[in-house]
Formats: sequence, C-alpha cells, structure tokens
Amino acid sequence: MSEQPLQLTAEPLTPEAFVAFGDVIDHRHAEFFMINSGRTRRYHDLAKVETLGDDARTLISIFVSQPVQMPLELTFLERHPLGSQAFIPLRGERFVVVVAPRGDVIDPAQVRAFVTDGRQGVNYHAGTWHAIQSVLETEGEFLVVDRGGAGHNCDEHPLEVRVSLA
Repeated sequence: MSEQPLQLTAEPLTPEAFVAFGDVIDHRHAEFFMINSGRTRRYHDLAKVETLGDDARTLISIFVSQPVQMPLELTFLERHPLGSQAFIPLRGERFVVVVAPRGDVIDPAQVRAFVTDGRQGVNYHAGTWHAIQSVLETEGEFLVVDRGGAGHNCDEHPLEVRVSLA
C-alpha cells in the first residue's frame, strides 16, 4: 500500500460523470409510459443488469447499512467480474460512491468519488472497482440487484483512499 492515502472529494452524481462506471438509477429525468389502466407511470429500462458466466442468475436483496464517518477512510476497493451490482435507496438515504474503471489494476489517477442526492441509485458495470456501501446521515436500506450462481464473483484490491465532501 502507498504511504499516503489517495485524497478524493466526492462530486455530485450525474449520469454523464458516472457513465464509465455504470448507470445512475433516477427516474426524475427519464421517459415513461402509462400502464395499469393509466394509473401507473413505468420508467422502463433504467439500468442494464449483467449476469455473466455459466449458471448465472439475478438476485434481489435488501442491504441495511450503518452510516460512515466523514472523511471516509477506505483500505480497499472491490469488483464483481461476473455481474453488475445495483444499489437503490429505499428511504432517501444519501451515500458516497467511490469507483475506478474496469481492469486488472487500479490507476489511482482514475479513481472518482461521488455523493448521491438520496433519490439516486447506482448500477456498477460488471468488473467496475467500487467501495463498500457508505451511507451518510442515517442507517440505510437499499434494494440490491446483482448476480448469483457459480463462479468467483468478488475480488478485492488494497488501496488507501480518503474521501471528503465538498
């Protein structure tokens, strides 16, 4: 590990800034169509679920996370090479997202930090390096969509990172 942790300031999460790492899940600016006899707006296809490899299947889970202290101190990033992983807040929780592009090594110059506004979720592309769940002000409850099935689907890479909010 390096002598000094990588210093990051979390920037606002936007689809344009996050495109290299995955999808921002946010219906507020998405197209919709009406279903259920005109009573429901369907915001369709907001993220691409990836399940790669033999015997892959899609999982839906609920994660309950305790808030982190800021500045956020990280000692590793992880990736899921065989599938995407989506986190959708259920109670308006803001959270910090730390990511690095896909690849076998992490270039510290390409590590980015974002902060959500509490109504946004994220969907990490398969193989995108990311930090563990880091909810801010209160306990967080998240709907998680990711890959289950055969095969090794979690790698960790040591990296010291310190994230602050602007």
